[in-house]
Amino acid sequence: MTTTKHTIAVIVNDQPGVLQRVSGLFGRRGFNIESITVGQSEEAGLSRMVIVTTGDGTTLEQVTKQLYKLIDVIKVNDISSNPMVARELALIKVSALPAKRPEIMGIVDTFRAAVVDIGTETLMVQAVGDTEKIDAMIELMQPYGIHELSRTGVTAMVRGNAK
Repeated sequence: MTTTKHTIAVIVNDQPGVLQRVSGLFGRRGFNIESITVGQSEEAGLSRMVIVTTGDGTTLEQVTKQLYKLIDVIKVNDISSNPMVARELALIKVSALPAKRPEIMGIVDTFRAAVVDIGTETLMVQAVGDTEKIDAMIELMQPYGIHELSRTGVTAMVRGNAK
């Protein structure tokens, strides 16, 4: 059995407690959630959850069946089996004394990131991209000293005309 990363899009009713019920299902079944994002969908009253989890095909099938048993779940789609666009946002507050700022700005420019706040001894950088890009940016910022880090988790959609 091959363990792979799956990106699952779940359309749910926008109701209190839905996120807790979905995440609880994963926990009770022993499935790890690597990332979860939730927000409004294109249809009023519905939200889209994008969940990244790891497992084999059988695990994914089990998760899908269990999700459909939840009353507020409308649709479950493993979008990782399709060409997709996946993005994550990270805010990174890094030590940046004036002498080190040109070096840090070189990294920021290379990653097409942006400085969104400047303090006397820190810079806050915003990076948007796939998980690998965010991981690489964080790795390059670590030698300067990361004070704070906040990541959104992955959000994704299937490319092109597919729904």
